[in-house]
Amino acid sequence: SGQSSGHHIHFVSFFTPTKMRSSNYVVATSLFFAGIYVNGFLVHSNRSPPTRHCMVASKHSSSEETVHVSSDHVSSYITLRGDGSTGGGGLPMPRSKELQKVDDERSHDDISTDDHLVRPKVGAEMPKGRPPWFRVPAPSQAENSRFQEVQTSLRSLDLHTVCEEAQCPNIGECWNGGTGTIMLLGDTCTRGCMFCAVKTSPTPPPVDPFEPFKTAEAVVKWGVDYIVLTSVDRDDLADGGASHFSQTVQLLKQLKSELLVECLVSDFAGDADAVKTLATSGLDVYAHNVETVERLQRFVRDPRAGYRQSLFTLEHAKSCQPGIYTKTSVMLGLGETDEEVVQAMKDLRSIDVDVITFGQYLRPTEKHLSVVEYVTPEKFEYFKTVGEQMGFKYVASGPMVRSSYKAGEFYLQHMIKKERGDAHYPPGV
Repeated sequence: SGQSSGHHIHFVSFFTPTKMRSSNYVVATSLFFAGIYVNGFLVHSNRSPPTRHCMVASKHSSSEETVHVSSDHVSSYITLRGDGSTGGGGLPMPRSKELQKVDDERSHDDISTDDHLVRPKVGAEMPKGRPPWFRVPAPSQAENSRFQEVQTSLRSLDLHTVCEEAQCPNIGECWNGGTGTIMLLGDTCTRGCMFCAVKTSPTPPPVDPFEPFKTAEAVVKWGVDYIVLTSVDRDDLADGGASHFSQTVQLLKQLKSELLVECLVSDFAGDADAVKTLATSGLDVYAHNVETVERLQRFVRDPRAGYRQSLFTLEHAKSCQPGIYTKTSVMLGLGETDEEVVQAMKDLRSIDVDVITFGQYLRPTEKHLSVVEYVTPEKFEYFKTVGEQMGFKYVASGPMVRSSYKAGEFYLQHMIKKERGDAHYPPGV
């Protein structure tokens, strides 16, 4: 493997010609099927079609040689690599002393299927390979691209994005479209959820008091009509950062009143006053992620988070400002059952959550939870159908869907404007 523009490029050879075995030759470009892995995700550029050859260049000359690869070698590689359908599986749920005593007193055949639920664990076996549906657009490296424009403006104002900090696979699509999800309150979280790539510390650096102004400046410069603000958890702050968020929203609305603002926030440790501060700030979408089904909460999230606490914050936000939209997200592939996912949707609809998204959990590093399974696109489509039947106003469901996702923002923007009847219609009315 080699390096290219900071991204890992994997070169693979299905066979080794005589000249390639010589130390005088190195692979100069990848085979036709090889992609660039950005933050662990396979991406493809649409700028040129794939070719069925690779270039072999001598270390001592600039000459090149074409080496053709047969389709049989491609099939052999895929078979060897795996397609994500085997392996993984998670670990059995830990048994309490009471349940273990019951198990010891009955035969194996008497144990119900509910006893075979699984959970994720760090270091557990991963599925072998990845399914073929993991494909995302590559970030543009052109000097004058929208991607570079967004990146430059963020760097100049010393702003952070969840796109980079959380290693989002959709960064190319969103930034190429001229928008990103800005992460307020710094880049260091006080919690340690086992699925998240954001760095953590019990004592993160102080909050930048000028960040709301910098954020407003950057967003207005981008010229977007919908923006997502998110943040790390800041349990070290009295209100969890709610007032900081509120100030940012108010500045954005002052500079561009028609701008739709979504805030994807923490649970504020269940602080009702903090939730109210943000819910009544003028934002349009109050988002907070439950992350996973109720049974798996303690294995996936920091102990300070909780399923019921998350439901409370979403419910309280809407009670404080009935006109806002509430939104949440659930990761799949962590050992949840279909029934548990459906129950989570029922719980969320019971508190009038408007929008839900489903995406595949992908392990950011070996120090995070292993993937239990890769959920098929058909299963994602099933949950989308169930969610729509339950009455969610919008359901985004797919392997690469994330809670902050450009395609979803586009839909929400038009849905909100349509329901309000006017882009300038004040939130909360």
